[in-house]
Amino acid sequence: MFGKKKEIPVYLFTGFLESGKTQFIAETLKEGQFKDGNKTLYIICEEGEEEIPKAVLDENSFTSVVIEDEEEVSFDNFMKLDMDHDPDRVMIEYNGTWDPDRVMEALPQNWLLAEGICTIDASTYEGYLANMKQMMTRQFTYADLVIFNRCDVSQDLPVFKRTVRALNRRSQVVFEMNDGTINNNVKEELPYDINSDVINVEDDDYGIWYIDVFDNLESYQGKTVRFKGVVYKPKKSRDDIFVPGRFAMTCCAADIQFVGFPCQWKDAKKLKDKTPVYVTARIGSTETDQGSAPVLYADSVEITDPPEEEVVYFM
Repeated sequence: MFGKKKEIPVYLFTGFLESGKTQFIAETLKEGQFKDGNKTLYIICEEGEEEIPKAVLDENSFTSVVIEDEEEVSFDNFMKLDMDHDPDRVMIEYNGTWDPDRVMEALPQNWLLAEGICTIDASTYEGYLANMKQMMTRQFTYADLVIFNRCDVSQDLPVFKRTVRALNRRSQVVFEMNDGTINNNVKEELPYDINSDVINVEDDDYGIWYIDVFDNLESYQGKTVRFKGVVYKPKKSRDDIFVPGRFAMTCCAADIQFVGFPCQWKDAKKLKDKTPVYVTARIGSTETDQGSAPVLYADSVEITDPPEEEVVYFM
């Protein structure tokens, strides 16, 4: 009888060519994080100007395999690599022009994504976002860590952070400046007064508020907010729960989705889906598998006119 195959952690690196993927991997090896005797299968899907010396790979028990064609990113090919090399872990340096969904679908059952890391050249980010938005944003779909490098103080780094967090709320965003230092003080300049008795969120500011509550929940705990949204009634939810929110475009028209927070209100069962409402509510939190998440406790819910713009934007 065959035993259960060992679980193999996968480290997936995404980002466009020359965004710093290889450099980040090289620095990680230099720090000695992989000198534990375990065998690493290093799958290279994009060869840039920088290359890790073979001697360094050998020191860290790395075996490198180059995949030059997107069609080779397949379950069958990965299974063969597993059998040929019997790795203890897998590192994939992915091609920035290939669909990251493809590599996730190709992973064998015992290859488990341990961490996704995306590197982005901040000096070209706005241009890519303007001209190749979908290709750019899919780079950080599976990223737990997004690293903007080559950053400059003149760039709108809070907006960079917001574009990532709108699509992937679990990701941590790091900014590496041109001089190599890490900037941990990137804060969104809020268009409302967070210290007022009631935080009034204008229609156009809903996207900023939505992301900032997730990023800085401790700053909002116990505070009262007033905003306009539309009603969503989840199936099988309690009679006193509804979700006020807005439709938001995270990348393109095909990616419009409803974003809102669960809200407890005594008369929630009387509300109908898609009804525009003004909500005044206290902000609280609840624990989920991904950590603390915002919830609302409504003081009042008033039926009103729809927002002037049906869709809000994060970009």
